[in-house]
Amino acid sequence: MNKRAAFARAVFRGLARWQKTFSLEVGPLRATGIPAVLLGVSGIVLASGVTAALAKGATRLPETLSEARGLAEALNARSPRLKA
Repeated sequence: MNKRAAFARAVFRGLARWQKTFSLEVGPLRATGIPAVLLGVSGIVLASGVTAALAKGATRLPETLSEARGLAEALNARSPRLKA
């Protein structure tokens, strides 16, 4: 066996041992190994997407929040606006 093949085999063997150490527990969800790595990476990608979306619409965010608050008050049964 040549040196490159032996090195590649040692690297992959080390990675296989290393990935078994990953574990993720969130509430009732438990994952170990590759699924835990995939869940972690997808969580990071999701968080960066949410951050990018908030940064893109940051100028409209106060208006949106005030409209949402107005909608919540209108839907509330004890709202003085509905008592006429």
